[in-house]
Amino acid sequence: MLTANEIRDSFKSFFESKGHHIVPSAPMVIKDDPTLMFTNAGMNQFKDIILGNHPAKYKRVADSQKCLRVSGKHNDLEEVGHDTYHHTMFEMLGNWSFGDYFKKEAISWAWEYLVDVLKINPENLYATVFEGSPEEGLSRDDEAASYWEQFLPKDHIINGNKHDNFWEMGDTGPCGPCSEIHIDLRSEEEKKQIPGRDMVNHDHPQVIEIWNLVFMQFNRKADGSLEGLPAKVIDTGMGFERLCMAMQGKTSNYDTDVFQPLIQAIAAMAGAKYGEDKQKDVAMRVIADHIRTIAFSITDGQLPSNAKAGYVIRRILRRAVRYGYTFLGQKQSFMYKLLPVLIDNMGAAYPELNAQKDLIAKVIKEEEEAFLRTLETGIRLLEKTMAEAKATGKTEISGKDAFTLYDTFGFPLDLTELILRENGMTADTKEFDAEMQQQKQRARNAAAVETGDWITLKEGTTEFVGYDYTEYETSILRYRQVKQKNQTLYQIVLDKTPFYAESGGQVGDTGVLVSEFETIDIIDTKKENNLPIHLAKKLPEHLDAPMMACVDTDKRAACAANHSCTHLLDEALHTVLGDHVEQKGSLVTPDSLRFDFSHFQKVTDEQLRQVEHLVNAKIRANIPLKEYRNIPIEEAKELGAIALFGEKYGDHVRVIQFGSSIEFCGGTHVAATGNIGMVKIISESSVAAGVRRIEAYTGARVEELIDTLQDTIRDLKALFNNAPDLGGTIRKYIEENAGLKKQVEEFMKEKEALLKEKLLQSIKEVNGVKLIKFCAPLPAETVKNIAFQLRGQITENLFFVAGTEFEGKPMLTVMLSDNLVANGLKAGALVKEAAKLILGGGGGQPHFATAGGKNPDGLNAAVDKIVELAGL
Repeated sequence: MLTANEIRDSFKSFFESKGHHIVPSAPMVIKDDPTLMFTNAGMNQFKDIILGNHPAKYKRVADSQKCLRVSGKHNDLEEVGHDTYHHTMFEMLGNWSFGDYFKKEAISWAWEYLVDVLKINPENLYATVFEGSPEEGLSRDDEAASYWEQFLPKDHIINGNKHDNFWEMGDTGPCGPCSEIHIDLRSEEEKKQIPGRDMVNHDHPQVIEIWNLVFMQFNRKADGSLEGLPAKVIDTGMGFERLCMAMQGKTSNYDTDVFQPLIQAIAAMAGAKYGEDKQKDVAMRVIADHIRTIAFSITDGQLPSNAKAGYVIRRILRRAVRYGYTFLGQKQSFMYKLLPVLIDNMGAAYPELNAQKDLIAKVIKEEEEAFLRTLETGIRLLEKTMAEAKATGKTEISGKDAFTLYDTFGFPLDLTELILRENGMTADTKEFDAEMQQQKQRARNAAAVETGDWITLKEGTTEFVGYDYTEYETSILRYRQVKQKNQTLYQIVLDKTPFYAESGGQVGDTGVLVSEFETIDIIDTKKENNLPIHLAKKLPEHLDAPMMACVDTDKRAACAANHSCTHLLDEALHTVLGDHVEQKGSLVTPDSLRFDFSHFQKVTDEQLRQVEHLVNAKIRANIPLKEYRNIPIEEAKELGAIALFGEKYGDHVRVIQFGSSIEFCGGTHVAATGNIGMVKIISESSVAAGVRRIEAYTGARVEELIDTLQDTIRDLKALFNNAPDLGGTIRKYIEENAGLKKQVEEFMKEKEALLKEKLLQSIKEVNGVKLIKFCAPLPAETVKNIAFQLRGQITENLFFVAGTEFEGKPMLTVMLSDNLVANGLKAGALVKEAAKLILGGGGGQPHFATAGGKNPDGLNAAVDKIVELAGL
């Protein structure tokens, strides 16, 4: 029986023998495509080729691609762990042809690999072909069907509808018919009862699609119409985990050697046995799936966070922790302990896992511990919500409360329902669903983009000339209109551009397009599918006129200084902190720089100063830039260039060198380090477990910072009569202030004691209740202290009500003894009603409550109102 690693290698070897170039997997986290957060299909890394933005270096390629599907239309998250074949992270085996071979070869090679190489029984295979779409003028894919008829009987070739057998990249863009290969893994008895052809695409867990052959031959325009692609593309994707299931004779992906080592390790941790308890089995499958996703995401540069892609990873991690907590009794962090098993299983195919193992473990462990604390808080909140519902005779909590638990504390509805069931209660799921729908609609509205078709003026691709020029003669290749958030912008593609498109942490250039007729502002430059796109608020009136593309050179120079400084910072951090430091992200703007790096503790002030001094020494040395442009990647590695984890590098790369600092980089840089001027670190903080962040200024911003510091010190000195020893003088003032504060506190305590005695003497008994009421100018803390002291002395029938004012703010305070609360009085309800008279509101516990307001003149009336409401 072939192992998973052997199956993966056999696929690559087979297609290499068919003239395919084997490429490495792209990172699972996508950095330079605003339309996607994660790689969700094998074709993502080739989008710029498929769209015609970049020529194909190889006409035939194959790979095994790490993919993640947890958002958008490809959202399998809720099925993961509950069935046999859905996953968040999965591998997709794929082969591509860019304008080379087409349907005939794609189909015959797929058959050859499955049947001749892997020895799969052809009787168990079925193929679907597109049945056509009369409304779009598309006929049945008879061409694909005719090729399948060379291998399969006609009753194994099934017509598929547009949903299943017409693949589209998105609402617009390349698309075409596809042919899916399904395998029937049922027992012979089941096959005799119902033929496999009747089970295809009917969600049977043993009759599943394993390979999709996409024949891209059309382009979908914004109006929905189709036009032929100039170069046809083959794009295939085979689910690696499903193929392993078929090859290893299993009925579940989770029973293969892809997942079993992880599942057995989880079972050992939990003292359980896989296969004996349904709920525990689901939990083990969820954790085994999710640990892969989390580990690979961190490796590829995406840390858990509260925004965008980071929030998706945090949700997945919390889902796994929750299953372990609820069903496997894991009340302490545990997932990080699975990392050695994962590395042992997948480290050979993906060595980046082992290289990043310390960071991955640290991040996962700290995230687990943080969520377990949140989980405990959420459970306490749910218990409080249940108690409040029971107090009013209800057995159901509101959907809004359940949604708050989900949205704020990461409680999925099923966890809330589980805890409620244990307490004989339910949740209003309809209201929960309505809240969820509203949130999704808000998100959709915020992200809604209306994109027009590209209007092509002339064919061609963009050449970036910005490393050598900040002005260049150019012309427009194509443009389109984009509407988002009630704003209309135009995306412009130029044949030659000096504008740097946002990538690698560096913001995009701004500037102007100038012709003899007009000047158009370029407000930003972005990269989409490797295509530089220039954003403008209006189009040139003369679109075909020759133009000069002119970059804002002041902004470019400031960005270049900050970018070059990040390289020097990186090297200095290695020197001061150690070789474990790895860059984990950066942001380079004209105003400042931000540099994220792996390090497991706070960087001390002394270490930061060392780093600063090292960088500033390199700046003063005025080291000239050495640029190695478009050199082979092996040559770059021989130079000692530092590559970033989670970045996709081609066969040829650009290397930037300032003396001993040598890094892969595509950004813009200074001609020599002296142009940076000076660097000053302004902050150092934690951004995630094991990751620190430095923010710094360079050049003119450092001058501004020093000016501000000098002005501040001068003003401070003036405040303290230009004392020569400013620090000593300030310390003396602080000590004197602390002494005076202590005296005031002692005075207030004496005042509290005197007032309390006075109040005890003024008690009025009304219907057996000891009523204390007064109005006075007092701080809220003083009134609270007196109230609790009186409650300690008068344990029964105490009714305390005070109206106080301090610094112009009125306050009502009510304190009740326990027996009055038991008799039905509620301090919170009393102050809430009476607070209207001081134009305010408040509340609290049944025995103690306060309310603030805006109208001090209503205090006496409010105090009387409280007494009246209590019936005294």
